[in-house]
Amino acid sequence: MNYKKILSIFALSSLLFSSCDDQKMEWYDDPTHGDVTIDELPLKLAEKISRYDALKTYTDITLGVGVGMELYMTDDTYRTLAEENFDELTVGYAMKHGPMVNSKGEVEFEAADAFMAKTQEAGLSVFGHTLVWHSNQNASYLNGLIAPTVIPGSGGSNSLDISGLQDGTFAGWNLANVSDGITVVEGAGLSSEAKAVQLIASATASNPWNLQLITPDIPVVSGHNYEISFFIKSDQAGKGRLSFSGLVNNYPWKDWYATGGSWTEAFETSTQWQQVKITVNDFNDVSFKIAFDLGYLPGVTYYIDVDNVKVTDLDAPVEEVNFISNGDFESATLDPWGGWGNSSTREVSAEGEGFGGTGYCMVLTNPSAANLWSAQQVYWFDSALEQDKEYTCTFMIKASTAAAIQLQLQSDDYSANYYGGISVGAAWSQVSLKMTPTTADRTKFVIDFGETAATYYIDDIVLTDGSTGTSGPTIIEKTDEEKAQIIEDSMTSWISQMVGHYKDGIFAWDVVNEPMRESGEVRDGNVSDPAADEFYWQKYMGKDYAVKAFNLARQYGNATDVLFINDYNLETNHTKLDGLISYVQYIEQQGAQVDGIGTQMHISADTDKDMIAGMFEKLAASGKLIKVSELDVRLGTKNPTAEQLAAQAEMYQYVIDMFMQYIPEAQRYGITIWGISDSEQEHEYWLPEESPNLWDANYNRKHAYKGAADGLAGKDVSEDFSGALDY
Repeated sequence: MNYKKILSIFALSSLLFSSCDDQKMEWYDDPTHGDVTIDELPLKLAEKISRYDALKTYTDITLGVGVGMELYMTDDTYRTLAEENFDELTVGYAMKHGPMVNSKGEVEFEAADAFMAKTQEAGLSVFGHTLVWHSNQNASYLNGLIAPTVIPGSGGSNSLDISGLQDGTFAGWNLANVSDGITVVEGAGLSSEAKAVQLIASATASNPWNLQLITPDIPVVSGHNYEISFFIKSDQAGKGRLSFSGLVNNYPWKDWYATGGSWTEAFETSTQWQQVKITVNDFNDVSFKIAFDLGYLPGVTYYIDVDNVKVTDLDAPVEEVNFISNGDFESATLDPWGGWGNSSTREVSAEGEGFGGTGYCMVLTNPSAANLWSAQQVYWFDSALEQDKEYTCTFMIKASTAAAIQLQLQSDDYSANYYGGISVGAAWSQVSLKMTPTTADRTKFVIDFGETAATYYIDDIVLTDGSTGTSGPTIIEKTDEEKAQIIEDSMTSWISQMVGHYKDGIFAWDVVNEPMRESGEVRDGNVSDPAADEFYWQKYMGKDYAVKAFNLARQYGNATDVLFINDYNLETNHTKLDGLISYVQYIEQQGAQVDGIGTQMHISADTDKDMIAGMFEKLAASGKLIKVSELDVRLGTKNPTAEQLAAQAEMYQYVIDMFMQYIPEAQRYGITIWGISDSEQEHEYWLPEESPNLWDANYNRKHAYKGAADGLAGKDVSEDFSGALDY
């Protein structure tokens, strides 16, 4: 490419009348620049570099730069360098899925719109980076879309008798208006194993009561609040309500989904399951009934998950689960307790001898002193306790004389966890201790009381893990097909909004970024420990995720938009490069169009030059537009030597030379330098403690600036004004 703009003789002569010091790069005002001193980098070279024109004047290809949006908007020097030297800006982060999409899946355009307006004022174009990638995604939102449906456990037992739904007989239920049918269908519920009530509205349905299912009587406690909840969906847009008998207001308007939204007469249904959940408390009787009124719209089929139709007393007392069923002995029996040893006896006390002078307690008598385990009382659990789980044991105890007991959590082979040293006095006292089974086969709770000849009174034995009698959550996993559809819909929403919104301002996009493994295969997304911002679209949509992405970008953008696929390490891994080119061919075989291939080129000063040249040769053979999309040259330090700076400059020039040599003019989209300066602001996250760019940390031109300019011009530009420096 020919040098487009050579300094005029007039311009050069005017420079001669200026002080040499005035022409120095600013960092030469300091005796050192990192490890580079004035002696190591000749003044003449600094003078040459200072006389170079803006980079974009040396080439006809699109010359781009990667920028930080906030820096561009707030730092005048940074913005000026970007606008003077480049044609096109690529935002490094702020226009990707992660920062653009909020927790509700909405695309927030405000910051990007302000950036776009400022670039348009400057006459710069913007390259869209990037639509579909696995990094910098709002992964929490996307994962939330495909997360299992978690139905919280009931706060208490179900006050509604659903047995007539579970067995399909509708016993106790009233099918008041069946319309085109009310039946129970296997496998139609929240999971493939769950049942659902299917209710079909007739073609003439127009009133809510035209399709109606009514519950049995539900007993209530006056003054208590009752939560009604169920899951419902329909085969098309539907509408329903709950009406009642036994309330002061039998036709209430409600916030049916408990979202803090508006109160309405009816709720809307769709093809997706959603939970209806309301609270009622205005009872005028000892029971009430619920009517599911679904006759608003004709021809709609509704499904209500059977097992999750619930009415829960929110004010019912909550008690912890006691793994010892007869710990208060109020049954006046010891069942299922048993014991043996040392001629000991066991019985239930007389009524009124329990703790507090009421009820019953367990009475254990050891007639003579022996070993602790010589006399034992045992409770058998229904199933073994959970290994390594902490349980709390409490009970009330007294004895006829000062004594000691021991507790065990014991297995059938008599191995156990022991809890000894429990002192007992003549007055009632509470024992409380933590017990943790160390194996998964602890099936017995044992009281050892053989050490002292005494009579023991024991009451209110509780062994709990802190749980209540409420049911645990119900977890409904989405099928692979459901996940694929949800993620495809989300991709459609994202690309259609992003590309559509900037249809009049962005005309080139990275549609798919970094799709390839180093082995040359397409990533499948099966990553065991993804980062917080990683989401692999291909894990759910398969290899054709890129086909969908390119088709969407074409559909919602302009017919003439230039659409790229982009990847890294192509200059050092030709197997990966070959795989990417093959993937482009596959995408096009599936009916999408890929206009260009981007090669990132995050390289070092000592990267294999033959491999770089070979990459460009292979890319040229693809026939696609080629873009060097993220070029920088690392040196391994933020304080480079003069030799390192020279090597960096040489590598920048070499890359550009090879691009010009091997990529035919018609295939040259352009080159994007990844970042402007070596400042900490730009390199807080990307290549910290490095010096990869054309300007130093103080925005002064480096030796690399000359290398890039010479490569773009196709010659050593300084030769055009070298004579002006001979003074």
